[in-house]
Order: sequence, then structure tokens, then C-alpha cells
Amino acid sequence: MKVAFLVAPEGVEQVELTDPWQAVRDAGGTPRLVSTKPGRIQAFDHLDKADTFEVDQVVKDATVEEYDALVLPGGVANPDFLRLDRKAVAFAKGFFDAGKPVAAICHAPWTLVEADVVRGRTLTSWPSLRTDITNAGGTWVDEQVKICTGGPNTLITSRKPDDLKAFREAFLEEFAKTTKGSAR
Repeated sequence: MKVAFLVAPEGVEQVELTDPWQAVRDAGGTPRLVSTKPGRIQAFDHLDKADTFEVDQVVKDATVEEYDALVLPGGVANPDFLRLDRKAVAFAKGFFDAGKPVAAICHAPWTLVEADVVRGRTLTSWPSLRTDITNAGGTWVDEQVKICTGGPNTLITSRKPDDLKAFREAFLEEFAKTTKGSAR
């Protein structure tokens, strides 16, 4: 299982990157950090700078075909930067078009709103995204984790860092179903 973690050069909530990343590794998968610029990304612990992480691939050079699934970590600034980058938005949308699973936590669904892939879907997020999701044609629910299969792919969403345990369990199970039998 090869999983893309799409993040902006700065603003990702560190625990929403590192916890799912480690879960993919522990499950025997290969996580790859994809960003809009090469070099290192700056993670945050809420509004404070945290660690930096090396980018594995720039989104302009990435293809959906080389990955089994996509994880979109949150942080307030991270998805706001991503939704302004056409290639990042197209990369995220490509997973929906290809029927590949996507997991998004906290503010990350902003990128999905920009990609116009939440219409007709049921998802959760940080509560402040409720109106954005609803205005984009999605149904917002206040649940720890929401698995939506009512579209071209499986969409797994969670609200916040406190939901990480349920989030990682749900996306690992769904990713395993999708990638089962694929030759990697």
C-alpha cells in the first residue's frame, strides 16, 4: 500500500501528519510526503511551529496512478494553501476520479470543497467547515469518524486530533479493502 500524504509547505497540524503516517508504516505500507514545493515542509502544533519534514515528491511530478490512497492532514493554514494550488487540487480530485480512497481530517476537507468532490457526500470535519461543506453540496455530520461510500470512492473523514485513533483505524481498514489483491 503506497499512500500519498498531500500537504502545503507550511501549516499542517503535525500530529495529523505523523500519527496517520506512522499508522501506514506500522501496517506495512509506504507513506510518501507530497507537497507543492520541494525541500522541507514546516509543521505546526496549533499555531506554534513544530518540526520540519522532507518532501518526497512535488505534486506537479506526482500521479494518482502511482498511489493506492490519499491522506489529507489538517491544520488551518495547510488546506487553505493547498486549495489555492491548481495542481494540488487536481491531484486530490484525481483520487476520486480513479475510485481510490481518500482520508481527510480536521480542516482538510477545504481542499475537497475546492476540488468539487463533496457534492452528494456525507462527511465530517472541524465544525467551522460545516457551512462550506453544505454550500458545496455535501452533508456535514458531527461524528468522530465518517466513512462515506456514496460516490466514486471511499471517503473517510474525522473532526480533530482527538479523533485520530478512530480515524487511523477506519482509514487503514478501508485502504486495505481497496488495495487487497493489487500487485504492489
